[in-house]
Amino acid sequence: MIIPLSWLKDYVDIDVTPDELEKKMFDAGFEVEEKYQLGKDLSNIVVGYVETCEAIPDTHLHVCQVNAGEYGTMQICCGADNVQAGGKYPVALVGATVYATAKDHKTIEGVMTIKKGKLRGYESCGMLCSGTELGMTEDLYPGAGYNGLLVLPEDAEAGADVKPILGLDDWIFDVALTANRPDCQSILGMAREVAAMLNKELKMPATDYTETDVEKEGFSVEVTAPDLCPRYSAHYVYDVKIAESPVWMRRRLALVGMAAISNVVDITNYVLKEIGQPMHAFDCSYLEGNKIEVRRAGEGEKIVTLDGQEYEMSSANLVICDGVKPVALAGVMGGLNSEIRDTTAAVMFESAKFMRDNVRKTARSLGKSTDASARYEKGVDEYSVVLGLKRALHLIEELGCGKVSRTHCDVNTGNSIDPTPMTVSISKVNSVLGITVPADDMFDIMKRLGFGPAIDGDALTIQVPAYREDMLPEGEKDVERYPDVAEEVIRMYGYDAIQSTLMPSAQVTVGGYTAKQRGEFELKKTLCSAGIHECIHYSFFSPADLDLLKLPEDASERKAIKLMNPINQDLSLMRTTLAASMINAISRNQKNGILEGRLFECAKRFIPKSLPLTEYPEEKDTLCVGIFGAKESFYDMKAIANTIARSLDITFTYKAIQKTFLHPYQTVAVFCDGEEIGYFGKVAYDIQDKLNMRTSAYVMEMDLEKLAGWYGKKRVFTPLLKYPEEKRDLAFVMDKEITYGQVEEVIRKANKYVTDIKLFDIYEGGQIPEGKKSMAYTVTFEPKEQAFENDAVQKFVEKICRTLKNELDIDLRA
Repeated sequence: MIIPLSWLKDYVDIDVTPDELEKKMFDAGFEVEEKYQLGKDLSNIVVGYVETCEAIPDTHLHVCQVNAGEYGTMQICCGADNVQAGGKYPVALVGATVYATAKDHKTIEGVMTIKKGKLRGYESCGMLCSGTELGMTEDLYPGAGYNGLLVLPEDAEAGADVKPILGLDDWIFDVALTANRPDCQSILGMAREVAAMLNKELKMPATDYTETDVEKEGFSVEVTAPDLCPRYSAHYVYDVKIAESPVWMRRRLALVGMAAISNVVDITNYVLKEIGQPMHAFDCSYLEGNKIEVRRAGEGEKIVTLDGQEYEMSSANLVICDGVKPVALAGVMGGLNSEIRDTTAAVMFESAKFMRDNVRKTARSLGKSTDASARYEKGVDEYSVVLGLKRALHLIEELGCGKVSRTHCDVNTGNSIDPTPMTVSISKVNSVLGITVPADDMFDIMKRLGFGPAIDGDALTIQVPAYREDMLPEGEKDVERYPDVAEEVIRMYGYDAIQSTLMPSAQVTVGGYTAKQRGEFELKKTLCSAGIHECIHYSFFSPADLDLLKLPEDASERKAIKLMNPINQDLSLMRTTLAASMINAISRNQKNGILEGRLFECAKRFIPKSLPLTEYPEEKDTLCVGIFGAKESFYDMKAIANTIARSLDITFTYKAIQKTFLHPYQTVAVFCDGEEIGYFGKVAYDIQDKLNMRTSAYVMEMDLEKLAGWYGKKRVFTPLLKYPEEKRDLAFVMDKEITYGQVEEVIRKANKYVTDIKLFDIYEGGQIPEGKKSMAYTVTFEPKEQAFENDAVQKFVEKICRTLKNELDIDLRA
């Protein structure tokens, strides 16, 4: 929120410095993001009186004798076409700083320092300045837009600082407002707060006007969508004279970043910034049917807005129509077919409350954000609807640009702009604050804030103004309970008055992580040590991601929670799997030329118990690992899984499964103590092709909640081997359908001394019968009590071969 100090002073007698005011705003809960003086980059610029002005032969230059008062008279060469003897202009003394302009003399390119120099052999000790060189525009000061010197008033005293004359001594406050204070999204709203901070009287802007006897006969307003427009007011103004706005209005609009257009349009923009009420003015000559109708748009209905853009609307959009056609997109922008023109002779002023969520959805769906929509999205109260229209009609009369008729239509769903009484306990307010604020101080604070308080014993009765309770989403109010009153009291009483105390039920602890947090942190360290980088994704994904994974319609992953107000369609569902986000991350990396890498994410999956939601969903802690690159393989992912298992002193087993988005022969489920805890596999080729992946990708997902039981498990020290381990390479011939996991399980069951089994070769082809394959393993035997003799190891091998033959019909390859 941009707030010029000069404008603020219209409503509050401010007797503190800008720095002091900034601190008071901070203390009252308003973050001042930036505070600066308009002429912050300018220095040593004073009023110069040109005593003589002589042309330099054969040039466009003039040599001038300039009287700068106490700074003396100096010679300055000037090329402006409007320099003349007897004129008063800004003069930058030697050492002054001004804005450097481009060749067009309008674009500012930086700040420069004025130096003494020579032009065409003539000494020049300073510079006479244009408006652009002082950062001024035509709206900020009349004549500043001319491509020549800025002419100062005749009564300006030579040598006087030009900043007060040009308003460059004004201060601008850029204040960040919280979502619960839309009532402060205006100069008047902030003035209320500043008046309370300084204990000053608030001076309200004039809203009086005189209605004539003229009527617009038969005119009516109909609201057929009261749920989206609870209040709509319209007032007819005739005998309109379109002209330029007065200097003071153009300047104020420029200070808050708005360009002046014409008096009637500028009044609507002025009221938006001053009162916080978005308004619109329709040219009555283009309104058909002698009526205004506020309704939902028809499917496919179109409108061309003031900026010349055509939009196709739906029933979710609210439009303002005359008796025939749409003439405005409610809360966003007026239609081109009813804009104010130079020929406008009568206007219909609109002041309304449109529901914030509908305006936000309309602006986003159509890609059209305006000052009005931004204001409506934060919430507009009905108090401002009434006050804003009155202020606009007063300005019409004050500027002499029209006459106010007696035709006024107000459609209201029954809401009142009268204050709402509310009673709270003073002791409860103090209990929230943890200190005792005297009742008299509490009374004074609430009075300054405009709550009209009364105290009876421990009861504090206040009158909550409409602008503090009417602008938030349905069912919410800014001030409705005693904690809200406590907030109002303490921000004026002073947060520094709060004493540090413990909650009644609090305990002093040494702090630290929980066992779950420590275990997850150790798991992350293990993954990082394996060269895997942690990544973080949104907790949302797209319906298209579920289609990418080729999940069937009845898949549990498709039972995802839909967001009511998503950032966009790609982030409209709460994640039920992390795999889609990881696959997309791998795809993005490869598109950016990163063809190999290892990533992991620890995040939550959101599993609803039922849809639509009737209770909070389950939030399951989940680990997802993704690896990609020409050198990565299924067995690299298995090695990562085994690394996780070793870090927890547990063992994983694996069983081949099918996943719609993974390779049919390179996908396994991961088991721990017989319980399935996850899966991993190679991303299916068609998905890799669809995402234009250039190298293979593998994905693993594990349920961390099922692993949490092993977090913090006491590690048992295993001494170094006393005896050498024995290794044997064994090649087996088996049916193609038999998996590595089945073979490993049988080998381990056959001999208790087996500590490691590594597959080092798979072969199909010559010398291997059709329908068979050869798998070669390195089996490691680890002695415990004594060293193994060769005969003992040979017996181990023979038993393993017998067991494999009996259970899986596997033969030792000759």
